[in-house]
Amino acid sequence: MKQKKGWIRIVEAVIALLIITGALLIAIGGGHLKKDISQKVYDEELIILKEISKDKDMREAIVAVPLTNTPTAWNDFDAHSLSGVKNKIEERTPSYLACVARICRLDTICESQDTSLPIDDSVYARSIAITATSTEYNPKQLKIFCYEKT
Repeated sequence: MKQKKGWIRIVEAVIALLIITGALLIAIGGGHLKKDISQKVYDEELIILKEISKDKDMREAIVAVPLTNTPTAWNDFDAHSLSGVKNKIEERTPSYLACVARICRLDTICESQDTSLPIDDSVYARSIAITATSTEYNPKQLKIFCYEKT
């Protein structure tokens, strides 16, 4: 009878270790979700930017923005005939994200001044150069800023 109690204690200890190990793996594995979401967001941003850069009309609208009007804030897109670009970004943005964009000169640092963006490090940004059309060379960068909706 005493030998059976010893085996039961060993089985109980092994089960306890498995439960503790499982809990630790779940807790540690949770940190990888943020990395996975960031890569997913960057991929979504790249898809949106490439679609805009390949569209002749949108590219021409971006290049046509005078340098005196750069940087162009998200709220000013409609005033500078960039509603097509704005609509494309809004239409292609996944439902779990909120995105804004800005057009800046190519040789400057393009920062968002949008007050709706979170202040912490959960904003994902990506940019693309829009340099010229068939008739005009006026390089700009289109930068998109996305964050998870809460």
